[in-house]
Amino acid sequence: MRHLFALIILWSSPAAAQDLAGEFDYYVLSLSWSANWCALEGDERQSPQCDPERDHGWILHGLWPQYESGYPANCRTSFAPPNRSDTAAMADIMGTSGLAWHQWRKHGTCTGLSPDDYYSLSRQAYNQITRPEVFRKLDTPVTLPASVVEEAFMRDNPQLLPDYITITCKQGYIQEARICLDQDLNPRLCGNDVVRDCTLDDAQFDPLR
Repeated sequence: MRHLFALIILWSSPAAAQDLAGEFDYYVLSLSWSANWCALEGDERQSPQCDPERDHGWILHGLWPQYESGYPANCRTSFAPPNRSDTAAMADIMGTSGLAWHQWRKHGTCTGLSPDDYYSLSRQAYNQITRPEVFRKLDTPVTLPASVVEEAFMRDNPQLLPDYITITCKQGYIQEARICLDQDLNPRLCGNDVVRDCTLDDAQFDPLR
């Protein structure tokens, strides 16, 4: 009887509750520098994203619903999952259809939107941010302070303030630019768990493939 009572308490606790679609506070638009991802992971996976003919720069990693602290994931949804045509149509800005599928399953389901609307909103968010052209002009690998990447985004997007964007690093490489947006896609303050800039002064940055 005691064990049954303990299980009832566990199942009814907030920690065990399913994240609810459409209940979140803001978005994080995550942009990944493709050449760095390919150096870290993509080449080993033989990802088509890393084909030099694709000419990818800053790709859309995802548009992520966030709480003020933490984030929902893998929410239940009444919408049917996207089909292959839907995900393939996002590969031009996301690198692969596989990434588009993964982002819908983990993050898109929590927006309360259909796959079509989620992808449309993701493309809108991606297109409204100017990706600095200066990084596309590199012809050799460089090392630079992560703050330089943030400053380039703020210079080309005057609507961004320092706490509206964060730059992340991984294994010594510049990884992503993450920009915080309200639910109308206006820039806003990032939550404390998001606004944690990479502090490297010598982060690796590879040129376009």
